[in-house]
Amino acid sequence: RQASLMQSSLLSLPSSLIGSKWPAERVLLGLRVCKQLRRDLLEQAGGILMVKKTVAEISDDDLAQDFRRVSHLRLALHWRGKLNELERAASGIGSLVHLDLRGGQIGDEGMGRLANVLGDWKALARLDFKLNSIGEKGAQRLARVLGKCQTLTHLDLSENAIADDGAERLAGALGDCKALTHLDLSKTEIGDEGAEGLADVLGKCEALAHLDLKGNKIGAEGADRIVSVLGRCKALAHLDLSDNKIGDEEAEGLSDVPTAECKVLAHLNLSQNRIDNAGLGRLVGGLRVCTALAHLDLSCNRISAGGVEKLA
Repeated sequence: RQASLMQSSLLSLPSSLIGSKWPAERVLLGLRVCKQLRRDLLEQAGGILMVKKTVAEISDDDLAQDFRRVSHLRLALHWRGKLNELERAASGIGSLVHLDLRGGQIGDEGMGRLANVLGDWKALARLDFKLNSIGEKGAQRLARVLGKCQTLTHLDLSENAIADDGAERLAGALGDCKALTHLDLSKTEIGDEGAEGLADVLGKCEALAHLDLKGNKIGAEGADRIVSVLGRCKALAHLDLSDNKIGDEEAEGLSDVPTAECKVLAHLNLSQNRIDNAGLGRLVGGLRVCTALAHLDLSCNRISAGGVEKLA
């Protein structure tokens, strides 16, 4: 009864007061807000919709009335086995800016369903697909439509098993994403082959400022290839290669970057790798020419107190 009275009180408020006290860009819509109030709020410019309802409770009326004006959509559901409903929800959206499906467990087939509509969102800036059971096939399906996402700035595919083949397929499409600034491929089972595929396209991603590859299986060949293209990454300020298989040889590779090629790199994370004192010595020689470097993480390597002295 108390909840019912609260909804009635909210509905009795003038729309101008609702707009001033509850801005559209901060609105969360779900079970606790009645349908009429959701519609009133979404009549304002823009809106954020967080769906916490079960799929069975998302009706045709919800899709037709609520999703059309939404610019930011967080689907806080597990969609495995409910892909028809997921595609129906996505196709009912107008001009989407941010799609957040973290933890949605959509899998490869769900990615294929979404790929059918991604190209229709001309203002799309951010895609969050973290922890969605997306594999190589799902990455391939996403790659087919990424070229249409000309306004995309953030892509998060972390904690999915896209592996080397999926990374290589994505790499083939990333060069067309000219606005991309943040790419998160952490914990995606990428090895040397996938890293090499990404390295081949990084120079074309002229706006890319943040690349996260932590928690993968990148070793000698992959790390060397990434390092070799740093000079063509004019905006890359943050590179995370932590928790990979980088050892002494890869650390030596980092020392080969010429002075002119490393002026924008400000944050480098090499923690939880296999770098020892000898590797650190060679690494330091290369890092001296990275004039913008402000943060270097070498924690959890094989570096002793004697090796730390080389940083002085």
